[in-house]
Amino acid sequence: MAHKSGFVNIIGNPNVGKSTLMNAFIGEKLSIITSKAQTTRHRILGIVNGDDFQVILSDTPGIIKPAYELQESMMGFVKSAFEDADVLIYMVEIGEKDLKDEAFFNKITNAKIPVILLINKIDQSNQDTLEKQVQFWGQKVPNAEIYPISALENFNVKEVFGRIIKLLPDSPPFYPKDQLTDKPERFFVNEAIREKILVHYKKEIPYAVEVETEEFAEDENIIRIRSVIMVERDSQKGIIIGHKGSALKRVGVEARKELEKFFGKKIHIELYVKINKNWRSNERQLRRFGYNN
Repeated sequence: MAHKSGFVNIIGNPNVGKSTLMNAFIGEKLSIITSKAQTTRHRILGIVNGDDFQVILSDTPGIIKPAYELQESMMGFVKSAFEDADVLIYMVEIGEKDLKDEAFFNKITNAKIPVILLINKIDQSNQDTLEKQVQFWGQKVPNAEIYPISALENFNVKEVFGRIIKLLPDSPPFYPKDQLTDKPERFFVNEAIREKILVHYKKEIPYAVEVETEEFAEDENIIRIRSVIMVERDSQKGIIIGHKGSALKRVGVEARKELEKFFGKKIHIELYVKINKNWRSNERQLRRFGYNN
């Protein structure tokens, strides 16, 4: 029996549902999902295995015009997604008209590999609007196969996944068949904490935050975690901690519940907050946090 294997990379504007789709394909929550733009900062691989296939999915940051070093690095992850894809998924949402970067859009329309264009969030639309959108995108990206989907409601997701497998080249697996992702455990701890910060804090605070897990000690029945939340200014530190530590405690409690589901074990988590001035514009710090690699 022939074995299919390859890289399927998901790109699109912020908040179109890329992370929701990735998690739906995998059946696990690997990418964090919030209503805020720029939730995804890294390129995250999720691996789906079958007897005769291995699909290596890649969730990427939403395409933006970078304003500082961190965002430059995020767009670097998007650029790399074009370079090793066997199948490219371009994701839009109902009502969307263009990509926030013309150079990336030209790469999509001139791609030499299969392109699947997904019109997401159709559960928020009607048939007439959808038909107009299919026609619009068919003219704009003539080299793409177009599928209307709702990643959130799991509509048409299985059909798209089946099509992806057919488009992949014949190849042995790139990763062991029991591997789910290329990221270490600490990465998912950091992301779980960062997700809760994105949900509960407003304005600039979530974007000024980076999380670093300093300790991840796993026993048979419990995982002990110590993580540091980095902020850029003293005023941000006070907001993260909150009155008598109440805001930080809420983040810790919610992250612990999320991580207990993810790891299937009891979690003990300690959170600290430190100031790391202007880390988003500091190349050395960005490398330390896994950007600019």
